[in-house]
Amino acid sequence: MSFQFQSFPAPAKLNLLLHVVGKRADGYHLLETVFRFIDFGDTLEIAARGDGMIELLTPTDGVPAEQDLTVRAARLLQRESGCALGASIRLDKRIPMGGGLGGGSSDAATVLIALNRLWGLGWPRERLQALSLQLGADVPVFIFGRSALATGVGEVLAPIALQPAWYLVIHPQVHVPTAAIFRNFSQSMLTEVGVDGIMRILETTQQRRNDLQNVVSGMFPAVNEVLSELRKYGSPLMTGSGACVFMEFKSKDEADKVYRVLSEKYQGFVAQGLDVHPLFDSAE
Repeated sequence: MSFQFQSFPAPAKLNLLLHVVGKRADGYHLLETVFRFIDFGDTLEIAARGDGMIELLTPTDGVPAEQDLTVRAARLLQRESGCALGASIRLDKRIPMGGGLGGGSSDAATVLIALNRLWGLGWPRERLQALSLQLGADVPVFIFGRSALATGVGEVLAPIALQPAWYLVIHPQVHVPTAAIFRNFSQSMLTEVGVDGIMRILETTQQRRNDLQNVVSGMFPAVNEVLSELRKYGSPLMTGSGACVFMEFKSKDEADKVYRVLSEKYQGFVAQGLDVHPLFDSAE
């Protein structure tokens, strides 16, 4: 059977800061964070099919297809919309798993945006965004589609203006399980800054922090090593629940210069910060 595939980007994200401010009765932690997309990510090729099947043609090692977020996203939209069409999906995976870059969440959001169009559903952004929360707390921001200040469990989103920047991102080659990090996070470590405080903090990289960073670096020496190495050049920060560590620069040349020094020892990349998701106009 021949299908007409179309290509869709799924960008990575960075958390420019992350504060854990509380915990809900259901166990989910409440956050203050700032999301920014970068021009590095996965690519999905997706085709609509008439037989109703959802098929991932490029399964990820160690992840059963039915647990893959791309398949779960497609099935969720199919079920909630009542659409009789199916989809074939190819995933070119570049975003490291367990790195705090939102790869799985971004892939899921891209599937929802793409199939909304390919299936001719015409759902508005707000409806897709609300549905996407069923797939994970980080998924809605990729449909929201802008740099965002997030509260709640990360799903209450407000647009935020950020300065142009480039980022050096280093992957310490460890997989950090998010649930384990939050289990080891002490209630005594809770902090809350508020919107005004966050806007002041964003003016300089020196004041930014990730409340999960000390937990992760204590459990994973490789993360602590990368943080220590990058501190020679500025103020690094871990993104999400790790393991990736990044540092912000005003120019690509500055970021490239540091990466040239570190690239013999560490894997990583240099990427530009994005103000909007590349599929923003597709999710109207």
